[in-house]
Amino acid sequence: MDVSVIGTGYVGLVTGAGLAEKGHSVICYDIIKEKIKDIERGVSPIYERGLDTIIKRNIGGKLNTSMDLKSTITDTEITFICVGTPSNQDGSINLRYVKNACKEIGSILKEKEGYHLIVVKSTVVPGTTEDVVIKLIEESSGKKAYRDFGVVMSPEFLREGVAVQDFLKPDRIIIGVNDKRSSNKLKKLYDGFNCPIQGVDIKTAEMIKYASNAFLATKISYINEIGNICKKLGIDVYDVAKGMAFDHRISRYFLNAGLGFGGSCLPKDVKALIHRARELDYNPILLDSAIKVNEKQAARMLDIARKKLKSLEMKKVAILGAAFKAGTDDIRESPIHPLINALLKEKAEIIVYDPQANNNLKEVYKKKIVYAKSADDALRNAELAFIVTAWAEFELLDYSLMKKAVVVDGRKVVRKKKNIDYEGLCW
Repeated sequence: MDVSVIGTGYVGLVTGAGLAEKGHSVICYDIIKEKIKDIERGVSPIYERGLDTIIKRNIGGKLNTSMDLKSTITDTEITFICVGTPSNQDGSINLRYVKNACKEIGSILKEKEGYHLIVVKSTVVPGTTEDVVIKLIEESSGKKAYRDFGVVMSPEFLREGVAVQDFLKPDRIIIGVNDKRSSNKLKKLYDGFNCPIQGVDIKTAEMIKYASNAFLATKISYINEIGNICKKLGIDVYDVAKGMAFDHRISRYFLNAGLGFGGSCLPKDVKALIHRARELDYNPILLDSAIKVNEKQAARMLDIARKKLKSLEMKKVAILGAAFKAGTDDIRESPIHPLINALLKEKAEIIVYDPQANNNLKEVYKKKIVYAKSADDALRNAELAFIVTAWAEFELLDYSLMKKAVVVDGRKVVRKKKNIDYEGLCW
């Protein structure tokens, strides 16, 4: 089938390249010229394992790029909306990119003959697709939803770091739809996927995405809360988590205690759901607590460091890891931000190393901190080391390079603890 994808971020690029890999003809549209040039060269503008491979394999064949939205939509039969939905300051969802995309799509559909299917893959709070997306497309096109064009809400469930694998071999596909024609067309596109497909109404599909992410975030904050209690009792929370995980109702996933969650999805989506609940006059106590526990973990790490060194002023601090998790270069909502901000206030000397995310961090902090080319360079003559991201290369490091080998581990990755003053965040 002929497919267009609007937006080449994590979701859009993985979706476009993944559909091309499945044999569909895909055009990826973006307004950022540098991104388009990278993709045309067979290079992913984001670090995501396996993404370069499928881009190179399909670019110029099943996968193509465009900066001309009119031809992109005119030449395809299905369009995926994969633009960002960032948070406003109050935690509510910012729909400016979605709204702009809908208006532009509608104006193009106004002149296009034949039926066209729009698939919303951007994460939007329940009610958005019906109250905003459909309304704007109808207004700008002069056409009627379900008669002249179809609309489906099909949320993504991609984990950064393994997003390509998640797309090609998904746990499930959700099709949120209010008419059979749209449903049948999207099912045809998904025909090559071997997984359960659940058909629901549009609002339910939107909620499934939020409920899933909110559950995972709550599970992480739960085990961190248990870990914080375990630390006071002299118990290793990882032993506790292992014992819990034998219960099939709980499972081992998302029970790694430590610095908590970050990235482009969990913090944003939980905050958006909290805000939406309050608009409905409901106080989501559990979700609110999950965010608060998560936000306190970095402060706990700093407290441990202060107890060991008394003062952080003029101390050389090595931060190992900047990405919110291993396998990605994404620093959005990473716990490194509150750590850096606090250390700068206390006038510490900061040196950071991340195997993938250094460049992204430079765009935020520029000349405020030093960037190392390796973990060894970061540790050399440092008086304190924070482990922020669970990269495998951080498991066995030479801490003898440090001036004072004080190590606070936020991810339980350090295996070689001899001759260092080591302390885990919540174990």
